[in-house]
Amino acid sequence: MHQFQEVLLAVWREVCQHLEIGQSAQTITSLLLDDVPLSQLFIRRVDRQKACIETIAVGLPGGEYVRLDGVTRRSAEEIGQLLNWAERGEILRHQSGRPLVVEVELAFPYDGKRDLLLGSLRAADGSLGILVLVAADGQSFTARHVALAEVLLDPLAAALANDHRLREIAALQKAAEAENRSLLRRLGRKRLDDTIVGNQTGLRDVMERIELVARSDAPVLIFGETGTGKELIARTIHARSPRAQGPVLRVNCGAIPPELIDSELFGHQRGAFTGAVESRKGWFERADGGTLFLDEIGELPPAAQVRLLRILQDGWLERVGGEEPIHVDVRMVAATHCDLADMVARGEFRADLWYRIAVFPIVLPPLRERREDIAALAEHFARRAATRFALPEVLPRPEDLRLLAAYSWPGNIRELGTVIDRAAILGNGRCLEVSKALGVGEGVENIPTRGETSLPVAQGSPSETATLDHVVRRRIEEALKATAGRVEGPRGAAALLAINPNTLRGRMRKLGIDWRWFRT
Repeated sequence: MHQFQEVLLAVWREVCQHLEIGQSAQTITSLLLDDVPLSQLFIRRVDRQKACIETIAVGLPGGEYVRLDGVTRRSAEEIGQLLNWAERGEILRHQSGRPLVVEVELAFPYDGKRDLLLGSLRAADGSLGILVLVAADGQSFTARHVALAEVLLDPLAAALANDHRLREIAALQKAAEAENRSLLRRLGRKRLDDTIVGNQTGLRDVMERIELVARSDAPVLIFGETGTGKELIARTIHARSPRAQGPVLRVNCGAIPPELIDSELFGHQRGAFTGAVESRKGWFERADGGTLFLDEIGELPPAAQVRLLRILQDGWLERVGGEEPIHVDVRMVAATHCDLADMVARGEFRADLWYRIAVFPIVLPPLRERREDIAALAEHFARRAATRFALPEVLPRPEDLRLLAAYSWPGNIRELGTVIDRAAILGNGRCLEVSKALGVGEGVENIPTRGETSLPVAQGSPSETATLDHVVRRRIEEALKATAGRVEGPRGAAALLAINPNTLRGRMRKLGIDWRWFRT
């Protein structure tokens, strides 16, 4: 190693200067020319999940370019064979004119007419790459060149890890931007910090509490019925906090299967379980430096509650299958429509976690308790509908507002937005068909005032209604009965209902349906 000290220091310096491996490859190739008869240098990344090998950096000091597709597809068995070679940590040397060994063929599709050196780049984060050195035409690699290639593996593995982190950050940024765009479309807003409808009327007390807590890092627990806008309030807290430039991520705890909750929240190491082909950050690591919104926190299983408690206490977590603790700086905002205090009394939610997350509670009033905001909200949703459906902007008429004000709104703001969307589509740009959208006749007396959304029964009169929960429950039970309690798979209830199995499980938990009832 001492004989290569000067070039090794120069390579390390280059790796530290540039986080993107593509920027370093060309310079490193030039640094090696005095010691190695080099024609081309390639750095390839092994993607275990996609079962492919991708060229991510190329160094070309001169000479004829070796034609190589950017991505090489390989079977899972072939990827496994490469992994076995990588674990051995040996340098593969191919001499021109000789048959290619299997690992060289798999790692670098090449005609074999020049000498090659291949080494595995094993980064600390679990990412795997391959260094390929191609000799100049008519030149050969010697044992000295093999020794030099060995000392290059560590700095280039560090460069690979840095590049992998940059790719992860870019992917997370794109995902966050896409989520923000989706949220803005759903809310009918141009910016997330637009004025909240009702901030001076029905939500005035809520906005005052947001101003009190936003500048601190105290955990916030938002209470409110389904559809009251808990996510919007959580994002408003983040936007008005010192963390506003950091990520804000939302996780629906009720939509994650219990067996995956630890992996989703806290991440996992490669090989932690079957299918864990590479290490993965959980939601807490992705939200580092920002805010994590845990919706429906009452759905967390007991084991996950214990691990969540530790993060709230000292900011440390461990990935599934990991041994090293990881520190995260995350502000947590939680939300629920459940009575957590009652769940604590029944032993269904940890009391110590309850005390940690309920530092600063905010209660969102249901829409029926802030009827003064219905007119402004209806106009807001009408403008949103016109944009979403490319229709002329039509605002609700006084008679429309009277119908809306008389309704009980069991689905709260979310239901109001749905009704206005439906009214806009039915009106087709001429007007808002609010009466039809509500599924009633012309009179207010026909509007359902029960505590649940109601739908007209097929082939019946407007008064013959069944609650939405009742209809959904009946359909799910019919599907489970037809599939003998099977939820997943091509013959499962989820496939029969054409919905995601996780979504179906969430609905079943909400409605108290147990698949085991239908096993016989």
